[in-house]
Order: sequence, then C-alpha cells, then structure tokens
Amino acid sequence: MSLPPRAVIVHRATELTELVARHGTRQQAGFFLAGRGRDLAELDARHQAQQDALATVSAAIPLDWRRAIAERNDLDRFGFGPEDVVIAVGQDGLVANVAKYLDGQPVIGINPEPARNPGVLVPHEPAAITGLLITRHVVERTMVVASTDDGQQLIALNEVYIGHHSHQSARYRLSSPDGLPERQSSSGILVGTGTGSTGWCRSAWQERRSPLALPAPTDPALCWFVREAWPSPATGTDSTEGLLKAPDTLTITAESDLVVFGDGMESDTLAVGWGQRIEIGVAPIKLHLVA
Repeated sequence: MSLPPRAVIVHRATELTELVARHGTRQQAGFFLAGRGRDLAELDARHQAQQDALATVSAAIPLDWRRAIAERNDLDRFGFGPEDVVIAVGQDGLVANVAKYLDGQPVIGINPEPARNPGVLVPHEPAAITGLLITRHVVERTMVVASTDDGQQLIALNEVYIGHHSHQSARYRLSSPDGLPERQSSSGILVGTGTGSTGWCRSAWQERRSPLALPAPTDPALCWFVREAWPSPATGTDSTEGLLKAPDTLTITAESDLVVFGDGMESDTLAVGWGQRIEIGVAPIKLHLVA
C-alpha cells in the first residue's frame, strides 16, 4: 500500500523573529531599532506577510495528505521522502537552499512578498496553491555537482564555491576542457548553472564584462569564473572563465586547504585537503520546479 503524499512546507525565520531572538524580547528589539532611527513596523509587515502566506498554504493542503514543516537552518537534518511535495514559502534563494537535498520531488515556490522578491524561483502567489497541488506543470532545471576523490559529493541549484573557508587566497591547480592546466592563487572559483546565472555568477560575469553567453536554466551546461586570480612567478591568470557542457568537468587539485559549499549554505560544506582532487560538472539529477 503506497503512502499518501506529504506536503513539506519550507520557510526561513523572518527578520523580526531573528531580531527578537537576538535581543530576548520584542520590547528590547524595538528599543535597539529606535536608537538607530528605525522601528518594528516594516519588520512587522514582512513577518505578517509570511505568516499569512504560510496559513494560506497550510489551509489548502488536502485533509488526506500528510504534512510537515522544515525551517531553512534544519534542512541538512530533514529527511525528505519520495512522496513529498515541497512548498517553499519565501525568497527565491529558499528554493536553491532546499534543492540540494531533493531527488526529483516537485517544488512549488510561493512568493509572500511580490513587491520585494523577483519571483524567479518563487513565481506563485499564495492563493494559487490549491490549483498547483492538483495540477502541476514541472520544469526540470539543471543542477551542478562537486565530487571529491574520497567520495564526498555536493549538489547545488545556483552555484558551488571552491576556495578558502574565509575567502582569503586559495591555492590550487585548475584543469578545464578547453585550456591547459594552470596553477592559480585566487579568492575562489564559482561554477554555476543557468539558474545561478541570475545571481552570484552574474555578478562575476558583469564585473569583468565577460563575452561568455551564459547558459539558460534548462541547458545542460555550466559557467565558471575564477575570482581575483593573482599573477605571480608561480601562478597564472590565463584560465579564469569558461563554459562546461555535459559530460565535461572542471578539475581542481588543492594546493591548500579548501572548502566547497553550494548556494550560500556555508554551514554545509565539503572539506578538501592538500593534494585532493575535486571534479565539478552537470549533476545527474535536476530540480523539478512547478512552473
């Protein structure tokens, strides 16, 4: 007998919740802001918008479905199942945060604040949830995977970062499909998908006025950028950007201690030591985003 679907509502703590947690009480949080010429009104409005969206989503879940709630900071400890329908209520980045822990489950992005959030990954208003739970048109978005030579693996929707844990100079040897191996010292490497081309990778692309044609979200291709490569007698700057099409990979051989994290989740990283190798390429699984 198969299990009924489970709706998993994913959200993150609001700024108001975090501020009260930091200062102990709402009154103390208000005092802290008042001393800086601000008040709680804006945070109250944003908090209420998210609470209203969560209530709308919760009320729309069919009575015969199972349900669960996961906060962003608990995602690395949450057990997703094959019957899950994931409902991300919040900013676009929340979908990227949860995507790395999924294996084909559909994700519905709900935007509680359309005036603030672009809606690239959370395109739906809360009131649309009822129809989306019944009829779902799924678009498969490409993801990126980083694998180490000792069996560690990390998957991300937007991008992976490879570099020093404090973003200081990272030393490594880089090998790309279209260039000669090069020893480098830099602020790290970004390898991103077409979805990630609207975020951190786009910033790198714009800053250097790169001629690369960035991939689309559904393209089986990645873009990569080396941040602030340093020229020296021992390190070069010839290979600092490019495209990867499946099944090609970018190979990084560590010559200092490095970390790898995805989609800004620095609390969930791979640790790589001197001499270890990292392969980055198109992931074998895709995000199933409900359009």
